[in-house]
Amino acid sequence: MNVQIGSAPDSWGVWFPSDEKQTPWNRCLDEIAEAGYKWTELGPYGYLPTDLETLRKELDQRGLKASASFAMAHLEDEDAWSEVERQVVGFGELLQPLGAEFLVLIDDCYTNLFTGEQIKPTRLDGDAWKRLIDATHRVGQLAKERFSLQVVFHPHANTHVEDEDQIEEFLDQTDPSLISLCLDTGHHAYCGGDPIAFMRKHHQRIPYLHLKSVDPRMQQKMVDEGIPFAHAVAQDMFVEPSQGAVDFLAFRDLLQEIDFDGFAIVEQDLYPAPFDKPLPIAKRTRAYLKEIGIG
Repeated sequence: MNVQIGSAPDSWGVWFPSDEKQTPWNRCLDEIAEAGYKWTELGPYGYLPTDLETLRKELDQRGLKASASFAMAHLEDEDAWSEVERQVVGFGELLQPLGAEFLVLIDDCYTNLFTGEQIKPTRLDGDAWKRLIDATHRVGQLAKERFSLQVVFHPHANTHVEDEDQIEEFLDQTDPSLISLCLDTGHHAYCGGDPIAFMRKHHQRIPYLHLKSVDPRMQQKMVDEGIPFAHAVAQDMFVEPSQGAVDFLAFRDLLQEIDFDGFAIVEQDLYPAPFDKPLPIAKRTRAYLKEIGIG
């Protein structure tokens, strides 16, 4: 297998282009490199410098390369297309010249990320689901034709593509030549799925991984008490790959069995994180993955 290991600003508590609770971007890049990663995602559009030459210089001087970044919006909302396009084009103009191959696409959450309040229906009806599929294809075409980027759709907790039945339907209705999948092991487990079995079944559509685990006790507490996703993250719902519910030794064995050739980005949701918290976690995670033979 050939696994390219990287990290992402999300592992430094970064969810928004600008937020005083987030690690400053230059410190984030410094610490990604210090933790031993060679690849990084770029985070939400506007977090890292959006001037190409500035960004290239900042990455180069730390020995980092860009693997991808993510666009996120309410894909079923036709009025959101201008925002989707802004992010896709903005990132395309950075990722393509930096040599990246992927763009991660995420449907926005149906809950408020600050309060946990439900702001959208939890499931889409037929017309709204079709609009989500159509918008996904439109992003795939734009990214491929203009920037030679492969869109990898990220099923995500508290979005309209989160549970395994929704992901299966999504895969059935999307064009494999335009849309692949980013499997997030932590989100998949958080939503009650089995990431190892799902990867075994659908690995031909999955060239890109997000690695993290989930605390099963916190997960049960979340279900019992109805704790919103953002609040669960703040209470350390997601944990290091060496901990939690996901069996990473079995996952490694599967990657070897299928001869996985792609990216595995450590992306442990930590928002909000004290500035001194992410680096020790990142170092331990990098050492653990190396120890078990992933990257």
